[in-house]
Amino acid sequence: MATFRSGFCCFVGRPNSGKSTLTNALVGSKIVITSDRPQTTRHAVRGVLNRPDAQLVIVDTPGVHRPRTLLGERLNDVVRATLVDMDVVGFCVPADEPVGPGDRYIAAQLAAIKAPVVAIVTKTDVARRERVVAQLAAIGELAAASGLGEFAEVVPVSAVRGDQVSLLADLLAARLPAGPALYPLDMVTDQDLDTRLAELIREAALADARDELPHSIAVTIDETRRRANGLLEVFATIHLERPSQKGIVIGAGGARLQRIGTVSRAGIEAVLGERVHLDLHVAVERDWQRDPKKLDRLGF
Repeated sequence: MATFRSGFCCFVGRPNSGKSTLTNALVGSKIVITSDRPQTTRHAVRGVLNRPDAQLVIVDTPGVHRPRTLLGERLNDVVRATLVDMDVVGFCVPADEPVGPGDRYIAAQLAAIKAPVVAIVTKTDVARRERVVAQLAAIGELAAASGLGEFAEVVPVSAVRGDQVSLLADLLAARLPAGPALYPLDMVTDQDLDTRLAELIREAALADARDELPHSIAVTIDETRRRANGLLEVFATIHLERPSQKGIVIGAGGARLQRIGTVSRAGIEAVLGERVHLDLHVAVERDWQRDPKKLDRLGF
């Protein structure tokens, strides 16, 4: 009888290195919002990949970066705390960008942990073959220079095209300890529903206002309630840092806020499997990224 394995894999990397897209591809469901803007992920999000031979719990983390705000410091703290007691770590390095100081910093941190580290060269769909080959060589040099010695595996993948995603799942699952499933077999994430809905709204806001204020947006779900006719109402607030940003998010005649609502409502309805009435409110939490009390209140 084959041995069933279960455990945790943490994806780490610098911002915008493809961790969230890869997490969604492995789990087979959108549990993490994605954007081409750095620092999109702000929590450690767990996705559950259930296989006949294993249950792999994938933990997507914020991108490790040089913090400029208290929020940035807390995001880096999330990564450090998550690395503790992981069974295997996936170190994501994009194929289309040269290895840089951020990658070297992360590799040096990983040299101090006990878990095996699998190097994952992401975004191979946007890089030429010779660039991918060069990145694989650079990854080997990075391991030697950082004190890691060598990575347990080095795998190039494209989460967008699905290239080698199944192979990566096999390699990660093989590194897990023998044991029973840790979560129900029908679960794809342990993220609470309000957080998932808030993140879908933030994703829509990022896509529409990304150039003006990508890091200044936070979203909270204020209330969900069901009408007498059965329609679910979701009331949410988009929090900004300065009064001048409010007009940017609302847009001329409320057009941008309406677009954000239309896009995010579609995502919410896909998650819930039912029609939803979404009510969005915009509020200013002045300099919330630097205020510990406001960060606590907003869930950071």
